[in-house]
Amino acid sequence: MKVLKVPARTIAVFVLPCLLLYVCLVFAPILVSFYTGLLQWDGITTTKTFAGLANFKEMFFHDPVFWPSVRRTLLYAVASMVEIPFCLLMAILLNRYVRKGNTLVSIYFTPVILSVVIIGQLWKTIYDPVSMGGMLNGVLISLGLDSWTHNWITEPKIAMFALYAVSLWQYFGYHLLIQYTGVQNIPDELYEAAKIDGADGFKADRYITFPLIIPIFKISIVLAFIGSLQAFDLVMVMTAGGPAHATDVISTHMYNSSFLSFKYGYGSAIASFLVILCLVFTAGINTIFNKLEKKFS
Repeated sequence: MKVLKVPARTIAVFVLPCLLLYVCLVFAPILVSFYTGLLQWDGITTTKTFAGLANFKEMFFHDPVFWPSVRRTLLYAVASMVEIPFCLLMAILLNRYVRKGNTLVSIYFTPVILSVVIIGQLWKTIYDPVSMGGMLNGVLISLGLDSWTHNWITEPKIAMFALYAVSLWQYFGYHLLIQYTGVQNIPDELYEAAKIDGADGFKADRYITFPLIIPIFKISIVLAFIGSLQAFDLVMVMTAGGPAHATDVISTHMYNSSFLSFKYGYGSAIASFLVILCLVFTAGINTIFNKLEKKFS
């Protein structure tokens, strides 16, 4: 097979514009955010005072909202991964037993294309008390489960779990589509050969589907985990971090600090922490899955 040799200058001509654009749009704002995190600035006036690491010290040691928001964010990210094994199982079953599986996957995908504002308002209505027409509490009462009714997004101990449930519902079809596409791309010849050797059903999945689906599984995990670390829109629409900071995650705390408390420098310090957190977990997940891929290759 002939390999087309392209001069390095030609490659540079095509790559450099995209690389420069990427640096300007991605890395430059991150660096600006790190620098702004070193300032005492309200984000409006031109008065900026260099404060060194003061914002970071306040964030780590004196802010009573910060660490609980980190804990909620990490739990949010972990909870977002719970559904991915179920999506894989459902993808396998749809691919194996359902003739028009694509139609069902498209139906499950519908919440993904809806605006987060619409989803938030929809679920706020579902979570409402019975006196306001809340469907969830109404169903529980009709089933005789009156003691299970709650003010789902206004009770501090429950509100965050109510948000987890909405997030899982919203992205179930998204991860199902990724897993289903991965399962469909596995050649049928492999399963036919395994069947001749006596491996069928879930035994074939153990030795064929799971090893071959690991790269796709990793994509789902990374998208779910890192996307959840940046969770903002759904929380703002449904609770805005309340009640009493019970649903504050890192991004909402950053927003409230920057634009409601007018501590833009402090908000930038929180944003810098969030960037580092995403990079660390992305590297960690990639390392784990690289080892898994080598083990099953």
